[in-house]
Amino acid sequence: MSATAVQAQTEYPLVIDNCGQSVTFEEAPQNAVALGQNSAEIMLLLGLEDKMAATAFWPNSVLPELAEANEKIEVLTVEFPTLEAVFSTQPDFVAAMLTTLLGPDSKVAKRSDFEELGIPTYLSPSACSTTLDANDAYGSRVELWSMDLLYKEIEDLSRIFDVADRGQVLIQDFKSREAALREQFAETEGLTFLFWFSSPSPADDAYLGGGNGPSGYIADILGGSNAIVTKADWPAVGWESIIAADPTVFVAAQVDRNRWDLDTAENKVDFLTSAAAVSQMDAVRNGRIVVMNGAAMNPSIRTLYGAEQVADQLKALDLP
Repeated sequence: MSATAVQAQTEYPLVIDNCGQSVTFEEAPQNAVALGQNSAEIMLLLGLEDKMAATAFWPNSVLPELAEANEKIEVLTVEFPTLEAVFSTQPDFVAAMLTTLLGPDSKVAKRSDFEELGIPTYLSPSACSTTLDANDAYGSRVELWSMDLLYKEIEDLSRIFDVADRGQVLIQDFKSREAALREQFAETEGLTFLFWFSSPSPADDAYLGGGNGPSGYIADILGGSNAIVTKADWPAVGWESIIAADPTVFVAAQVDRNRWDLDTAENKVDFLTSAAAVSQMDAVRNGRIVVMNGAAMNPSIRTLYGAEQVADQLKALDLP
């Protein structure tokens, strides 16, 4: 599709092909619900706060530049909302970033819950590009996640709300930032990264960013690779295996939801530098621990922000 066509005013009814489903919009939504931080922040970046009824599922705080706009919108919960809570907002559109929020096995909602009431839905292309199985609620990827999936999502949402021109501007901004990072690290080789999202406790396995997910993309854009080679987006890995992975750089995620003590980057760093075996890892002994926003490990706009955040700290470590 040409840029001219993308920027054209939306003609309704609009039919969107989304994750194998055809979704029809008779008009631009006026009371949308965003299930997941990425869905919400894309809408906010598109200037749609007056068209949003509520949001839910926020692993991290909203981008600072969006905080004022976000204050206008009800937050149902920073965790998984109930279907009843979503319905209470009387939505005319529901967008979701994960199949666990809107999918066939979701405990929150299925697309049919809304379709039966004539409420159109949209699922992030990043979410439906995974392969699901009984042992992996978040899915696995055969190929490395790409920002192209995110650009498709921005384009679709901007067309749905009849702000395609804003969508194009946003996409071009992200593309230029992505290109700048790749140029900066074009000659970097050999770095391996281990991305730690969180753990229920130090005794439990750690939830990590998998090899082909957004964490793998961040490693790739920074001229390296993911030390955890899995197809699963969110593998749970024991500390013996983490030690054996021996990454060049340990990435500790800052998660703001306040579910577990190890959600905070500060507590992660304290554990890494004090636990007997873990503290002897080369990356830990040599101070190669960087902090990144946890939302960046989800397939989202925050992934690029996370890559930029890590890039700045790599420069301080003289690693590029």
